[in-house]
Amino acid sequence: MGTTRRVKDAVRRRLYPAYEARMVRSLPADKLPKHVGVMLDGNRRWAKAVGRDTAHGHRTGAANIEPLLDWCDEVGVEVVTLWLLSTDNLNRAHEELEPLLEIIEEAVATLADERRWRLHPVGALDLLPAATAARLKQAEDDTRDVDGILVNIAVGYGGRREIADAVRSLLTEHAALGTSLEELAQLIDVEHIADHLYTKGQPDPDLVIRTSGEQRLGGFLLWQSARSEFYFCEAYWPDFRRVDFLRAIRAYAQRERRLGR
Repeated sequence: MGTTRRVKDAVRRRLYPAYEARMVRSLPADKLPKHVGVMLDGNRRWAKAVGRDTAHGHRTGAANIEPLLDWCDEVGVEVVTLWLLSTDNLNRAHEELEPLLEIIEEAVATLADERRWRLHPVGALDLLPAATAARLKQAEDDTRDVDGILVNIAVGYGGRREIADAVRSLLTEHAALGTSLEELAQLIDVEHIADHLYTKGQPDPDLVIRTSGEQRLGGFLLWQSARSEFYFCEAYWPDFRRVDFLRAIRAYAQRERRLGR
């Protein structure tokens, strides 16, 4: 059984590069996503499946982020949003959460050191340990002048919290201007709220990818994904490969996007 699997793996390693190259050549340049959101799901289940501890799963998942950004560069993606930690995840046991935050800090610092991508933390940073929030902000400062893909690092992120924060920011802004509640009620519209989201000024995601086989948003980019296309992949995030990414991009390119029309 082991020999058969090794033979199959060897065949895949030889055939997949040619298959992937053919897929890249066949992608229509005018139908590719500019903003891709990725829910990096399945680290813990992957670790359990391979008989390792949870931290190993998170480290292996973190190591797959840089290849993903390379693949995005390859097809011309301009904005990537990576959901690394939700607000709900902050309720995990301390013995899991603390090493996970350290792994995220190290992964973000490594990406910043590459100076190939412009990093932008999104999320309720005030809910994070001060050291984690500081390292995320430092990565943003260190890459502010980088001419590369804009990478939103979603840590301590929840879609409902983001909308609540946007409304709170909007109210605070208009309170400072002396706008009455009655005037604001007449004034407020969709664009006013969008201007106060964590991703203000960015295009909404064209494509949202979730790994691990789960088929739900879980609060990811609730406001921004109203017109997004979704692609659900069975592979756990540590096993997500270039061919999986290209299949997601191909599926997106083959869809007819009516955008409500």
